[in-house]
Amino acid sequence: ANFWASVKLEPSDDLVIKPHPVHDLVQFQSLHHLMNRLQNEGYYGGVRLVMAICKVFFKYCKDNKIDLHKGNFTLSYDTNIPRQTGLSGSSAIVCAALDCLLDFYKVRHLVKVEIRPNLILNAEKELGIVAGLQDRVAQVYGGLVHMDFRKEHMDELGHGIYKPMDIDLLPPLYLIYAENPSDSGKVHSTVRQRWLDGDEFIISSMKEVAQMAAEGQAAILEKNYSKLAELMNHNFDLRRRMFGDDVLGALNIEMVEIARRFGAASKFTGSGGAVIAFCPNGPSQVELLEDACRKAGFSIEP
Repeated sequence: ANFWASVKLEPSDDLVIKPHPVHDLVQFQSLHHLMNRLQNEGYYGGVRLVMAICKVFFKYCKDNKIDLHKGNFTLSYDTNIPRQTGLSGSSAIVCAALDCLLDFYKVRHLVKVEIRPNLILNAEKELGIVAGLQDRVAQVYGGLVHMDFRKEHMDELGHGIYKPMDIDLLPPLYLIYAENPSDSGKVHSTVRQRWLDGDEFIISSMKEVAQMAAEGQAAILEKNYSKLAELMNHNFDLRRRMFGDDVLGALNIEMVEIARRFGAASKFTGSGGAVIAFCPNGPSQVELLEDACRKAGFSIEP
């Protein structure tokens, strides 16, 4: 409820993708305004994302003999997800646009829910965005989801096994993020290549990360929150060993360390830019964490 992306589809004579008045700006007050805008937001708004999912959706329907009616539409979008903070802002727009297309063409029942995260990811791959399936699965299903990406599932089905869980099983969690962006797309770079090259350390570490997801699911179902805290911390420590401090960035590490200073468990939400924290000792610990985050210039949200 804190952050969202919405896409609106209205039938129209021509097919129109409307630029957003803020995120797709092409008119500036000055060169300084243009520079400032590029430093904070990058070159890209949401129009390219919406166009990419239209292409991927059309191709999928064609390849799978799904007939689409001839009507046209106008698509517009809005979002308040902080940019470049690893909070899946791009895929949220793509996911919302896909929902519009499924309903407009009345084909929701013909495009399996397990396949939809792949379509969203394919749209982003069209644009050279480096990403994985996790965020897209979370957005398609909504709420809390256990994801199993074992190779045999991926090879046989083309997707993972996704199991929605009761979100009320989670303890109160806090989101800490930095207002100044860090590009989440560069973080995967060397690790991905090392994985493909068969680097033993990376492969064993990734297996450990995957195992922790299974342990995390068990801890959440049992409401064993001390175990959950331990797993969150271990997840970040593993990531830090794999990627190294230069790739993670001082700002991102500082967010994790602030939480740890007060005994909170913490890990990245995605590739960096934001951190999820859990305060096992309750409200007094939360107050200390909120105060420390504000002093350090970070935003914190329940």
